[in-house]
This record gives sequence, C-alpha cells and structure tokens, in this order.
Amino acid sequence: MGKRKVAAKSVEPFKGDIAELIIQALMEKKGEDITIINLKKINHVYFDKFIICSGTSRTHVETLSDYVQEVTKREANIRPAFLEGMMNGEWVLLDYFDIIVHIFQPETRNFYRLESLWNDAEIKHL
Repeated sequence: MGKRKVAAKSVEPFKGDIAELIIQALMEKKGEDITIINLKKINHVYFDKFIICSGTSRTHVETLSDYVQEVTKREANIRPAFLEGMMNGEWVLLDYFDIIVHIFQPETRNFYRLESLWNDAEIKHL
C-alpha cells in the first residue's frame, strides 16, 4: 500500500493587534501597573510601543514573561526576536520587533523609571 498524501495545512497570518494580545496575557496573569508608551510619533526610535508591567516577585516576573511568550506563539505564531533578563528576574525584556515588553520587579522599575524617560510620548496607564 502506498502512503496517503496529507494536504499541507495553511496557516493564516494573525490579523489582530499584537500589543493587545500581550496586554491581555499580562492581565490574565495579574501583571500590575501596566503602561503603554506609544512611540510612533517620536523621531529616531526603532519601535512603536513599550509595554511596561510589574510583577510582585522574581517568580511572578518569570511567569508573566513565559505566559506572554506562550500566548504570542499560540495565537500569532510569533516569538520574541530577543529575550533578556531571565537569569535574575528583576527586569525581563521581550523584543517583538515593533513592540518592546518590559516586565519589572517594583524596585527595579522604580529605579529605572522608563516612563519618565519618554515623557514626550503618549503614555497610557491601565
């Protein structure tokens, strides 16, 4: 008997908003103080948005990061181009090309105060 041919499954590109998908994932895992910084109108910036969030502990920061990666892979078939900070869990950065996700422990977020560095951008607190 010959092998049966199986038609290749066509995967449609994700048509939703990746930023909204990331925000929903952060909210589902109880991310705190979620802030979106829209950088589209700022000259010489290579990305469109920062999404900033706090986790209550190293474990929470890792959980938030893992869940964002899981959801974006499952729903939109994308992975971050770059991942930084998982070793210490104080500040994790996920690079989704046009969107940079920062997940902090509160002390580290307060120290770096990214929102104040971009005060000329549109900032939305959820």
